[in-house]
Amino acid sequence: MKLKNVLIVVSDIERSKAFYKNLFGPDVVLDNDGNLIEVGTPMGGVTMEEIRLVKPSMKYDKDIMLFREEIIEAHDHNTFAGCYGLEQCSTAEEWMNILDQMIDPDTCPEGLVTSDTYMAVRVSDDRIVGITEIRHHINHPILGLWGGHIGYSIRPSERRKGYAKEMLRLNLQKCKDRNMDKVMITCDRDNIASEKAILANGGIFEKEVLGDGEYMKRYWIDL
Repeated sequence: MKLKNVLIVVSDIERSKAFYKNLFGPDVVLDNDGNLIEVGTPMGGVTMEEIRLVKPSMKYDKDIMLFREEIIEAHDHNTFAGCYGLEQCSTAEEWMNILDQMIDPDTCPEGLVTSDTYMAVRVSDDRIVGITEIRHHINHPILGLWGGHIGYSIRPSERRKGYAKEMLRLNLQKCKDRNMDKVMITCDRDNIASEKAILANGGIFEKEVLGDGEYMKRYWIDL
């Protein structure tokens, strides 16, 4: 018998699972309310290697500049996010001198906020896979609207391997160590990779805002 006009009812939890599977792949785990609590292997099946966050040092001077060149050559839309000043520096030492000023309120340039910058270094080969900046507060017209507490860039050749998700997780631990109770983090409306990393770390969508000519999605993460 051929059935016509059959109504299929899909629950909210089923919709949530379908949504997260589309973002992260099949290996997702939801709670009873349909909230994401675990993500498996990144899309594409690439297994992420262990990384750690380290302060920039001259030990990595050559790789810092190679990272810089790779970002420039990629013509990245989010050029040097979380890499404050690197694009303007001709040496790693020059960049690190700028970062040293950003840490202390007495030396932080006027109009900016104090911050710490870290490199995400892969443990297996000591290669920089990303760079990230943690702002100590967002009492600032740009940061408070769309800049947020955390900015980061993943090396173009190391993308789609799950490093953004893990780097954000490590960042959030450092925010906890600073006794921060919540952080705001944003991504471009069409930056699916960044949105995945935020959602996987407990990001709660607040709203979209217009910043620097682009619509940005604002998320909050409770620590």
